[in-house]
Amino acid sequence: TGRAREEVPIMAYVICEPCGDEKCGECTLVCPTNCIYDARDQYVIDPMECIDCAACASVCPVDAIYHLARVPGEWRRSVTRNADFFASLVD
Repeated sequence: TGRAREEVPIMAYVICEPCGDEKCGECTLVCPTNCIYDARDQYVIDPMECIDCAACASVCPVDAIYHLARVPGEWRRSVTRNADFFASLVD
C-alpha cells in the first residue's frame, strides 16, 4: 500500500472475535468509506480509511464492533490483530 509502518494510526473502531462466528458482512454494506476488509476468519477496519462514523457498529448483529476505548477486556487482542493485519501490508 505504500504506507510506512509509523504511519499506521490507532484505529477508531475494532471488529472483535464474535465476528468470526457470524461474519454476515452487514458492516461492509453500510460503511461510507469501504474501509472494512475480509481478513479470512473475520472482518477488519483499516485505520487509515475509517472516519469514525460508527455506522458499522450500529448494524452488527453480534455486537462485535467497538470503539477502541470500549473494547471489552476479553477481546483486547482484537486491537492487536487488526493493527497487525494492516501493518503486514506495509513495507
